[in-house]
Amino acid sequence: MHHLRKTMASFIALGLITLVTAQAFAKEITIRGRLQKTVEAGGWLIVADKQKYLLLNAQRFQTEKWFRESTEVEAVGETKPDVMTIYMEGTPFEVKTMRPLTSEGEASQEKVTDGRPGTRVLVSGDSIVQAQPDTAVITLAVVTQAKRALDAQQENANKSDAVVRALKAAAGAGAEVKTSGYSVQPQRVYKENQPPTIVGYEARNSVTVTLGDLTKVGTVIDAAAQAGANDITGISFTLRKDRPARDEALSQATREAVAKAQVIAQALGGRVSRIVEVQEEGTIRPRPVYQGDLATFGTKVAGAPTPVEIGSLDITSRVQLIALVEPG
Repeated sequence: MHHLRKTMASFIALGLITLVTAQAFAKEITIRGRLQKTVEAGGWLIVADKQKYLLLNAQRFQTEKWFRESTEVEAVGETKPDVMTIYMEGTPFEVKTMRPLTSEGEASQEKVTDGRPGTRVLVSGDSIVQAQPDTAVITLAVVTQAKRALDAQQENANKSDAVVRALKAAAGAGAEVKTSGYSVQPQRVYKENQPPTIVGYEARNSVTVTLGDLTKVGTVIDAAAQAGANDITGISFTLRKDRPARDEALSQATREAVAKAQVIAQALGGRVSRIVEVQEEGTIRPRPVYQGDLATFGTKVAGAPTPVEIGSLDITSRVQLIALVEPG
């Protein structure tokens, strides 16, 4: 009998341990992190530091405007260690309440260093700086056709050699002339209910010219056309020494973001105490492209090269920052 009571006491002890463990797993916790999609279709995570929490009831919040990737949120809920998913990406987590910590122009409360309540404001700044390009890139090709592949190839080699020599002479010593592509392809005729028939071959030798003297662009185009180039794709302009323009664009975007934060702070009756976080979202450098009519190339009167209008480049920068506003 004594042995039986001892055994039952052991079972009870084990039951109590199990109950305590289940209660520990079911304990309500609060996590802060960023929303992120999972590898599973329709799945969502909250990534907090190096820990991932798999949202079991994400659909409950997906109608909210703030529910999107990278939104910083605070969620209250319980972990569910007994739930199994296909990939098990993160700890299963059932959310009871969830709210965004920051949003564009909106704020969340936090404590500043002196213990007074502060307001975090997320703002962005954009800027466009115009700069004149310092480099032109001309892309052209020599295209030849013949019944036999060898004939198309040999004719192309002769014309391409003449074009390259003309380009180097017209562009000058500081320019770069290089082959950017070469191909020999069959030309096929397609008829209904019949296999395609090869009627000839086309050889293409593409050449790229990069030069810093933009006044020679028209002359180079004409020299290439007169030497035998019969497929001139166009011209793109770029800025090799772009650091000053990029720095200016970044500086203007930052100043605009700070100015927005100050305006919001004044509207809230406070002031910007400090900048909590700054993130550069990238600089864009589009290239204006010129494309002319091939029929006019090489037909200009001597001394009157093909006119090329060189536009300015737009250097675009965007900065996002979080400012801390405290009461005035």
